[in-house]
Amino acid sequence: MLNSKLLLNSASIVRTLAIMASVLILLSLASVVADDLTGHNFMILHKLDKLFYVDFEMNVPSFFSALILLFASVILTIITVLKRRQKDLYSIYWTVLSIGFLFMTFDELVSVHERMIEPMREILGGGQLGIFYFAWVIPMGVLVFLLAIFFFRFWWDLPLKTKIYFAVAATIYLGGAVGFELIESKHCEIYGKENPFYIFLTTTEETFEMFGVIIFIKALLEYATAQFGEVQLQLYNFPHETDLFDFGRYKSPNLPQKPRKI
Repeated sequence: MLNSKLLLNSASIVRTLAIMASVLILLSLASVVADDLTGHNFMILHKLDKLFYVDFEMNVPSFFSALILLFASVILTIITVLKRRQKDLYSIYWTVLSIGFLFMTFDELVSVHERMIEPMREILGGGQLGIFYFAWVIPMGVLVFLLAIFFFRFWWDLPLKTKIYFAVAATIYLGGAVGFELIESKHCEIYGKENPFYIFLTTTEETFEMFGVIIFIKALLEYATAQFGEVQLQLYNFPHETDLFDFGRYKSPNLPQKPRKI
């Protein structure tokens, strides 16, 4: 039987994602500026604005953000499977991370967090909320704090390089998702969204979020390479077998030899 291998270069993947993110950010800025300069009077430019502006939902940048979050979740799932087979004590943390990034993918597509804004504003009594005008940041901040406590031991025991990458990725991502969101909240409450400074803030926020996830993907790919070497997905069909998918490292990828379990 013909043996097929798909070899993925982690550096090439990360570089491609970074280029795609950069292009989308530039397209977002170009479409917003062009639409504003023409007074929103040209239908084509207005549609391009909706298609590429990073602050809008269900457009090209939001789908790209969802895609890289999903990619991170897939890598985390593969690591989880391999760690469970090794009976690793920290496999539960990898599981929580994979599920968490899957939820973040869903949130990026349907904006669950934004549906929390009005209920939280009512809880806070309305009025001038300042940096908490986008009130979803309050429960998010609490969640981030609890997750930091939960993951601290896991993070501390990671290899040094992975630990640093994780810390940098989290700092950049949360700096955009929470830090810039607080600045945007105060600015939006006073001046609204139709102004250059708000566009600058949202563009910077989304840039931080995209590149935070891309750095995290880089960390995961390099960690998986260092820990497991070659990881293959092999499909096979034996008359009395029930497993259709098997992740693992193999002595030989040739079928019909059954893969060695980790």
